[in-house]
Amino acid sequence: MNLSAIQQALRDRKFDGWLLCDFHNRDHLAYRVLGLDITKMTTRRWFYYIPAKGEPRKLVHSVEPRKLDSLPGKKEVFLPWVQLHSSLKKMLGSPKKIAMQYSPKNNIPAVSLVDAGTIELVKSLGHKIVSSADLVQMFEATIDEQGYEMHKSAGVLVDRVRAEAFDQIRNAIATNSGLTEYQLQQFIMRRFEENGLVTVDPPIVGTNEHPADPHFESTPENARPFNMGDTVLIDMWAKLKKPGAIYYDITWVGYIGDAPSPKYQKLFDTVTKARDAAIAFVKDRFAKGKICYGWEVDDACRNVVKKAGYGKYFVHRTGHSIGEEVHGNGGNIDNLETKDERQLMPGCCFSIEPGIYLDGEMAVRSEINMFIRHDGVPEVTGEMQTELVKI
Repeated sequence: MNLSAIQQALRDRKFDGWLLCDFHNRDHLAYRVLGLDITKMTTRRWFYYIPAKGEPRKLVHSVEPRKLDSLPGKKEVFLPWVQLHSSLKKMLGSPKKIAMQYSPKNNIPAVSLVDAGTIELVKSLGHKIVSSADLVQMFEATIDEQGYEMHKSAGVLVDRVRAEAFDQIRNAIATNSGLTEYQLQQFIMRRFEENGLVTVDPPIVGTNEHPADPHFESTPENARPFNMGDTVLIDMWAKLKKPGAIYYDITWVGYIGDAPSPKYQKLFDTVTKARDAAIAFVKDRFAKGKICYGWEVDDACRNVVKKAGYGKYFVHRTGHSIGEEVHGNGGNIDNLETKDERQLMPGCCFSIEPGIYLDGEMAVRSEINMFIRHDGVPEVTGEMQTELVKI
């Protein structure tokens, strides 16, 4: 935990403090921010208050009095619930603007982890609760220079395996080997292992209408061979097999044959145009020194798809945070599933991945990763598809 940096961020936002708390290991973000071990037993409530100025304060239960001993600050121990209430009132003091893992109207569910009763308790003590969303992003979800380099290194390897995967389809068509979606998925997994990459889930490999389900899962039972005239989608994500490694997550599409249908080509052109509009929006905002919110980037992307007449077929957010987990704890590019009001800031890594899904027919998605470098310059961190892969 970087106490001085947290306190400076609180002052910059004119917050009086940040109250972190937990019960039964529910708030994983609090553990990450404070550097606590979430695997250890937590059967009683604890509270840790970081004021914008001054010494932090700890409130722990008498059954687990050493829970926060690794953290700086004065400790108070409670046993009955009435003592908890009185101690919390004393710890927080006069009415303040206090950040907590809360999101108004649950706009950012990934951060909205404190239960309503605890929010009511703190409010009853006279305090105004504000969202800690940007603080969480700053102190838990941003990536340092080493993480950025590992992300880029993973990207080189994943892009190489992606090219090999399309070559496997090409060879299968030429030799009539009967390669299936599932077999190609397993080929990708083997190549990840051979390249020192790991992933939490296997890639999505689908033809024709299969990827019209955005999270289609290839299995031995539903897999079918690649054939002439098929549209193909491959979505793959992996990271280096190293501590602190950051994921790289991409989607590419292709066509088996000489000439895709005009409809499929139009979908591809629309999706890549929307992707590029989102990238341009982010770059323009940072070039002008303006705040850039995830929901705004979603709008910039989604409006292109809407204008082309496919708005109702773009059925998910434009992108997600990327970190040590493929779906990280930072800002998402979203004004559909949620209204993500978190600021994109140096150290943020996220995907841009518009898609159009025609149920029972076909689907196109184009996914790239962006990183806001520590000098404030946004960067696309790997290869970017500009034409359909012709197989």
